[in-house]
Amino acid sequence: MNAQRYEKMQKKIPATKNKEIRKFKVGDLAVYPAHGVGRIEAIESRVVNDEKHDFYIMKVLENDMIIMIPTWNIESVRLRDVISKQEIAKVYDVIRQDQDLLINNQTWNRRYREYMDKIKTGSIYDVAEVFRDLYFIKVTKDLSFGERKLFDTATSLLVSELSIATDTNEETVMSKIESLFNKPE
Repeated sequence: MNAQRYEKMQKKIPATKNKEIRKFKVGDLAVYPAHGVGRIEAIESRVVNDEKHDFYIMKVLENDMIIMIPTWNIESVRLRDVISKQEIAKVYDVIRQDQDLLINNQTWNRRYREYMDKIKTGSIYDVAEVFRDLYFIKVTKDLSFGERKLFDTATSLLVSELSIATDTNEETVMSKIESLFNKPE
């Protein structure tokens, strides 16, 4: 990763100097970047390189994947809580942003790298931007294979988290998102 992209990603990591690191409990829902919402199934101690470490054992809801996350490392992997109901409107505002401002003449592979970096941040707002941008590109031309996969990933990550945050089913959330594109301003 080049230095400029690394610095850009680092700016998106919230400063925690005076903030206590979030401690998850068994049963809590959390978002793991690029994989989505999961449930903390257990907190286990394991010996790694002759040192004892505690791990969150998280099961991703979408595909039942099991992820072991060192409890001391949640900040750097960007494990976070599901967004609150108050934040949902901000996500919809990102999706609703005027498509005329989004004209992008980059090559598909450069866009792909930028979008992948955004998905890896774990920010729902970045995922919403990727979804929105690819949705608009898809309307005007065919997406490359990689972009189609990214669009599917962004859609899945966005819809599943919003579904949990709103306590509604994914079909209802998708209908709401699609209605954002059809509304005249």
